[in-house]
Order: sequence, then structure tokens, then C-alpha cells
Amino acid sequence: MRYHSYLNSAAAIIDSYKGDIPFAVFIKKYFSANKKYGGRDRKQIAALCYNFYRLGKALPKLPVSEKIIVATFLCEQADNDFLQFHKPEWNAVVAQPLSEKLKIAGLSTELVFPWPDELSAGIEVEGFGNSFFQQPDLFLRVRPGKTEAVIGKLSGAGLAFQKLENDCIALPNASKLDAIVDIDKEVIIQDFNSQRVLHFLKEISPGMPHPVRVWDCCAASGGKSIQVYDILNGELELTVSDIRESILSNLKKRFETAGISEFRSFLADLTDADCPLPVAGCQLIICDAPCTGSGTWSRTTEQLYYFKKKTIDEYAALQRKIVANVIPYLQQDGLFIYITCSVFKKENEALADFIKEKFHLQLLQMELLKGYDKKADSMFVAVFKKG
Repeated sequence: MRYHSYLNSAAAIIDSYKGDIPFAVFIKKYFSANKKYGGRDRKQIAALCYNFYRLGKALPKLPVSEKIIVATFLCEQADNDFLQFHKPEWNAVVAQPLSEKLKIAGLSTELVFPWPDELSAGIEVEGFGNSFFQQPDLFLRVRPGKTEAVIGKLSGAGLAFQKLENDCIALPNASKLDAIVDIDKEVIIQDFNSQRVLHFLKEISPGMPHPVRVWDCCAASGGKSIQVYDILNGELELTVSDIRESILSNLKKRFETAGISEFRSFLADLTDADCPLPVAGCQLIICDAPCTGSGTWSRTTEQLYYFKKKTIDEYAALQRKIVANVIPYLQQDGLFIYITCSVFKKENEALADFIKEKFHLQLLQMELLKGYDKKADSMFVAVFKKG
């Protein structure tokens, strides 16, 4: 039976994956090298694998194949042929609330995520742990002046969507958008809370002297830079940097699509205190710091599965080095925005305390943006002023 085959294939893939690259990349390469799987087979097997990693640290002694069945029961919410074949008594109650299904399976979310003492203040442990068993939504930030056109295109395509705020739209994660809207021209694919971390800037930007000298120091794919560009109506002198040349190359292509033609970019290892940086007198520094990514693990659950607690301290040390090396480039009365997609206090509140005490910056705002109750990522933001 194919459901035996699906289970065995998923278990083999999980056994061969070591967590050294994103699982999405790994499984794509796996299927490319194993042509025997049809499209439907690939979809079913991949779903079983992703379900497995949503168990995180729970049931470590249970065989992989049995864990896949448990995970499928917890993750699925409607009648499921795979579950009906392997565990029909569970399939009969698959639509029960997660809290009830956890009891039936004999586990708790504390086993899935066993570091509650490391969490930032305000994180509700059970709610956060439960969020690993559902796929977050796909969120769009509609660019200025494009709302009517985008809403019309989504409606015309018959897509289910929800308008959350003036420029934020939520859709099911599997929504196909490439042929419907112009990504990076009309909309930016950006998580709900990733959009919200710069709301403070949106509130105060009218009072800032323009053009604003902005440095996005850990620019990555450039989503925050494009958002700042939109908030400031293009009235900025933008500099971006990253440690990876390939990232900056992709960022430049994305900027071209987004209509951003005037900016400076440079490569830099911001953990190196002796590395000279070609910036000066920044009015705004955005530091979307490298972090554990723990606020996004419901999207990338293999990271939860392979995570080691010592990594928190390693990232916190990295973050202290980065902020210590970039804050001196902030001008008087300038703003420093520190951002993580982490839920750990050592990367969040503790780093904010470090910034405030070491550099004597004024803390204007500090907020943990919970996403686990909104099918979104959880983010942390702290806004400082030099003065």
C-alpha cells in the first residue's frame, strides 16, 4: 500500500537529513535525485516530514516512523487517509482541539519546547508551544498606492485573503502569487510582525529632517530597507551591508525590481572591531540582528528539532559585538532600531539592557510582538535615541 511506502520514504528522508542546510533545500535536492516520486507522492511525503519536525524535542526514544504518525495526528485537522490507514482510532478524533489530541497522544508542549525559562517576558508557554503544530500564514505588505490594484487582483483570482491593516494582507501559506501580483513592485512578502517592527518609525517620520541617512547594517534580503524606503517616501540616503556577497547580489536585484536605484552597499563582518566601515553620521541605523530565529520556528521546524540551548549564548555574544561596532556610527539625536526574530530574553531584553547601559542611549520603545496567536512570527524590537 502506498501509505506504507509514504511512511517508509519519509522515515528514510528524515534519517538521511542532518540539519546542516534548510530542510526545504534538502528535500528538493532529494526528490531531484530520486525521480520515482510523482508530484502527489512528493507532496504527501514532504508533509509527513514537516509534521515530524513539528514535534521538536518530544518523544526522542520513539522510532521515527511512529513519531511521524503521532505528528500527523497532531498537525492535521480533517479526515486523513494516511492516518486512517495507520491509526484509524486517531483519525476518528482528528478534528478535536489540539489540547485534547495532546492528551490522547500522551505528551505536552513542554516536551516539544523544553526551554520555558529562557523565554522573553510575555510569552505564554502553552500557546507558543502549541503554535508549532500549525503552519503560519503568508503575509503581504502592500506598497504605497498599490492597495486597490492588489485587492482587485487577489479577488479576481479567487484567492482567500484577509486584510489585517492598511497595508497588510494575510493568505493561506500555500497561496501561489507569482502570476497574480507583481512581487516586490506591488507587494512585499513580509511577515505580519516583521512589518510592525518599524511602525514607530512610521509614526515619527514626518518630523525627521529629510533626506534621512539610513544604514541597514544586517540587510539580508533587504525587506526592511524597502519598507523604510516606502515609509520615508524615497527621501533617504540608503546604505546597506551584509557579511555575504551572494546576499548583497540578490538584494541589488530585488532593489531594482522595487524601484530603488540610489543606494550604497558594502561587505562587512560587523563582529570585527578592527574592520573600518564606510559610513558616518547615520540618522537611523537598523540592526535586524542575526539570531536563533526561534520566533520563526513554526515555519522552519527542523531548526527547533536540531536546536541546542548553548546556541542562545552564542548568538547573544554575536549580537553584542555587532551593536558595539555599529552604534558609534550613529549621529547625535539619531535612532538605533534593534530587531530580532527571537523569543529568548538573552537575545532581546538582555541585549536592550546592554545597549542602554553601555552606550547610554535613551530607550524610546521596547516590544515583544507575539505572533503565535496570529499564525505569524514572533519578533522583538527596541528603539533607542542618541542624545
